[in-house]
Amino acid sequence: MSRTGRFIQVAVIAATASLAVTACGGSEGGEGGTGDEGAATDELELVTAGTLTVCSEVPYPPFEIEDSSAPSGYSGFDIDLAQAIAEDLGLELSVQDVSFDGIQSGTAYASGQCDMGASAITITEERQANLDFSDPYYDSLQSLLVAADSGIQGIDDLAGQPVAVQATTTGEAYAQENAPEAELISFPGDAEMWPALQAGQVVAILQDLPVNVTHAQDDPAYVIVEEYDTEESYGFAFGKDSNPNLLAAVNESLQTMRDDGSYQELYDSYFSTEG
Repeated sequence: MSRTGRFIQVAVIAATASLAVTACGGSEGGEGGTGDEGAATDELELVTAGTLTVCSEVPYPPFEIEDSSAPSGYSGFDIDLAQAIAEDLGLELSVQDVSFDGIQSGTAYASGQCDMGASAITITEERQANLDFSDPYYDSLQSLLVAADSGIQGIDDLAGQPVAVQATTTGEAYAQENAPEAELISFPGDAEMWPALQAGQVVAILQDLPVNVTHAQDDPAYVIVEEYDTEESYGFAFGKDSNPNLLAAVNESLQTMRDDGSYQELYDSYFSTEG
């Protein structure tokens, strides 16, 4: 599906329902609350008591954006959704800006950097070998962004041309399979790819559609010439078999937000095609 509407940064939606997490036994004291809420958050085995610590690679608009006005210092669809989940669980939100490779490989959780990854992470079988994922919360497409005057009309025009992809992503895998004659250049993230395209170091960026849409909206000298339906869905990531209680709590919170309409409200604020 195409999401080409205006992305509007909005304030974090406060969750409207308190999530009841069943306590399964005692653990060391947490600071997530008092009474039943405190007992529930104790069971989540958080890196820092009372805080949901999220690893994310920033910037990756519209999913991750530096934002000094936001409670965590970051906003974007992923972060705002994580903020709402944290509030629903009676927790503070802390965001750690780390490399995407550390997030998708599982090292960020094994090293105790964070409880959860929120960084437009596509759920794949390969990643599921090292990670647990929440229920899907976003469906995405890949896309090709080029200069409007480049003459490039699609992926078939990339042979012998330098093309930017993000390392260890599904966009890189798609380009390797479908543009084998292109000169693929792997970058750490969008923060490096976008300036490379603007500077003429590459002729195109192949990556997630919403990110390329943001660039095309911000600078009409660049256009999206193709979209690719790769049947991808994003999920929040966790260390493999490391915290089933937190995983269950996040899934329940996501369902609560779907049921009460707050998820749709947040989604529409970023991806609505109206207005």
